[in-house]
Amino acid sequence: MRDAVREAAPGLAERAREGELLGTLAPETVKVLHEIGVFRITVPVELGGFAFGARDTMELVRELGRVDGSAGWTAIVSSASRSALALGDRVRDEVFADVGTWQGPIMFGATVFAPKVGDGRRVEGGYLVKGRWAFGSSCRIAKWGSVGFEYDDEATGERRRAMALLSRDQFTIVDDWQVMGMSATSSNSVRADEEVFVPEYRVIHMQDMMIRMEALRGTYQGLGFMHSATGTMVATTTAFAALALGMTEGALTAFVEQAARRPPFNLPYPTMADMASIQVVAGKARAVVNTAAAVVERQADEIDRRALAGEDFHPWDEPEITMDLVHQIHACLQVIDGLQLALGSSTVGLHNPIQRFVRDVHVLATHGAFRIDPMAEINGRDLFGREPLPVLAALGAPPPGGTPPAGTPPPPARPPAGAGLPVPVPRPA
Repeated sequence: MRDAVREAAPGLAERAREGELLGTLAPETVKVLHEIGVFRITVPVELGGFAFGARDTMELVRELGRVDGSAGWTAIVSSASRSALALGDRVRDEVFADVGTWQGPIMFGATVFAPKVGDGRRVEGGYLVKGRWAFGSSCRIAKWGSVGFEYDDEATGERRRAMALLSRDQFTIVDDWQVMGMSATSSNSVRADEEVFVPEYRVIHMQDMMIRMEALRGTYQGLGFMHSATGTMVATTTAFAALALGMTEGALTAFVEQAARRPPFNLPYPTMADMASIQVVAGKARAVVNTAAAVVERQADEIDRRALAGEDFHPWDEPEITMDLVHQIHACLQVIDGLQLALGSSTVGLHNPIQRFVRDVHVLATHGAFRIDPMAEINGRDLFGREPLPVLAALGAPPPGGTPPAGTPPPPARPPAGAGLPVPVPRPA
């Protein structure tokens, strides 16, 4: 599949600007990615998918990132359909009924884990839900949508959270995705101004989410369904880091090609490629690419290794791994910025892929899960012996009332503070 994407790369790159203008992937790009099978990489084998593990997903997304960041992003978020499997057989059969023919992701997610979600109320047989949900990536080309909502628990009076699956006729798409980068991801808001009925079987309560997702482990064929729930989350972050890596490689390739053709503005060299400063920029960029590749590949392989071995991630593993990956995203951003600045004003034309990589990687790095300082705080707590914070508090926090749901195993004992730090090597006498 990676090789098929590589063969399709010239066309994907050519249509990237068209997708930006449309606010969603160009129709021909959607068709090509559908035929390759990109939107089914996390779908169970039994349902016509491929159930990729972390390494295969990383390789595919990296290849897409080299030509079109929005295409890579859309491939990653197609994994939203995995949550539908946690709702049971009836939902599975509805959602995946035409997964083989639907051109685009079968489902998108919008504001499921955000601080502010929609409103709902319990009625006979289900819930009435309304609201506005932001960042519904791929909503223009997906068949189903998953959204978050809050409701009052009549038994306890507490405010609780849940996720609902909406069909395309239950929401409208807001024309608000007019942004600096990742423009072709159709990450519009969606809304339901009037209450829509969601039957009980299409609703999952957030305190049950991790247990339900964990229960998918081994239920279906494929390495992707051997991952733990935490492993699946970390694999998703790995895919986004691979996207940043791929965009950096794409930008570096364009940089080398353009520098070899363009004369300098104010130096007496035949081409910019003859300038020492350009050579230094290129050399440093390749070093960052190689470093990022080593980190991303290592983490992807470790996720898959644990899946095959049946090993779980501890609570303190997730923040450290995620921080490593987020750091690479920001290192890639700095490289892409530097490539544009070194090459100069020729890169600012909208026909030049370098400016698109600049804009796209900045949007990627602003995602709430990938902002480096908050992630560093979450990761740094461990070094000072503080209890780890979950990356997604909506999933990691106990349900209202402070009592974990029945069946939740006790957390494992954490190692002493600093236990993961390397031991100093004694100096020779």
